[in-house]
Amino acid sequence: MNNGAGLIHLSNPHPFPPRIKSTKPINAVAPEANEIRVCTNRTCRRQGSPEVLQVLSGIAPPTISVNSCGCLGQCGAGPNLVVLPSATFVNHCATAARAAEVMSIVCGFDSIGCKKSLEALSMRKKAEIEMEKGDFAMAEILLSQAIDLNPIGGIHYIYKDRSVARLAMNKTTDALEDAVEAATLAPRYPKAYICKGDALMAMEQYEAAGDSYSIALELDPSIRRSKSFKARVAKLQEKLASSNC
Repeated sequence: MNNGAGLIHLSNPHPFPPRIKSTKPINAVAPEANEIRVCTNRTCRRQGSPEVLQVLSGIAPPTISVNSCGCLGQCGAGPNLVVLPSATFVNHCATAARAAEVMSIVCGFDSIGCKKSLEALSMRKKAEIEMEKGDFAMAEILLSQAIDLNPIGGIHYIYKDRSVARLAMNKTTDALEDAVEAATLAPRYPKAYICKGDALMAMEQYEAAGDSYSIALELDPSIRRSKSFKARVAKLQEKLASSNC
């Protein structure tokens, strides 16, 4: 594997200048990496950066955030991304395999871990399709298989999805366990606490459910405007009022 190909380090990362100052292999910055930004501006978008963003987001461990950004000044060499805080650029990241290779280098894993992560992501996407069709049993099977692969990242998403599937099948204890596991793996992942709250609601543990929803809201205040979150809060308030009568 040529870890240096298409990887560019900028000596002045803030702001990102278009002129290249020096080069540096990505594995030199792996221990300090905590964010990957993917350009979704026009040129990179046409070259497939939204798909790359989706893959990177799906296989990232909780310690590394993946976000979209504007032009990184490397137009024509895209899709482009940058690893922060070292501002190491990656050019020509146009395939799922390339995105997984970058993530494995950033995380310090080998190619086997990279392959497992892509397989687990594929299974999770298939499971989400099954859930949309209402086949939660098949979704549970696919998600369990994805967990068994022990991917390098994205496993907290898989546990969250399996919690949703299991709750839909009235497996409330299992659903709660999965939600707790997702929150343990990714303490700042709001959806894990929402799933935990949903499972606790189904178990009629309303005060504990309220605590879990509160944590989710603290982590992501924007969910206050969500119709689904408003519905959860309204249902919780109704149940609390009934239990106090």
